[in-house]
Amino acid sequence: MTIQLNHTIVRARDKRASAAFLATILGLEVGADFGRFVPVAVANGVTLDYMTSSDPQPQHYAFLLDDDEFDAAFARIQEQGLGYYAEPGGDGRGEINTRWGGRGVYFDDPDGHAMEILTRVP
Repeated sequence: MTIQLNHTIVRARDKRASAAFLATILGLEVGADFGRFVPVAVANGVTLDYMTSSDPQPQHYAFLLDDDEFDAAFARIQEQGLGYYAEPGGDGRGEINTRWGGRGVYFDDPDGHAMEILTRVP
């Protein structure tokens, strides 16, 4: 199969600030503006294209990291004093999960998007 996800649009009140927030947590770079978008590219070639919106609707975005990347991202979450939780919907505040023999945690971005970092998938 050759079908691949190429990009998704992430609506944010401030596209640059929100792109920088995610890039900082994940240890990535914010790309150059592209039209109305500010991209953040991940390793598999997918970009999250941030676009300014007056009323962003919260979505969920999950990122698969290796153990070292997880440790670094989780440390940045804690350093910034962000709330985090183990389960979707906010259950397990201040905890991480250990699904599938790995680790995972959710945190909210400035626009209420539920961001997830995890080290294993089923």
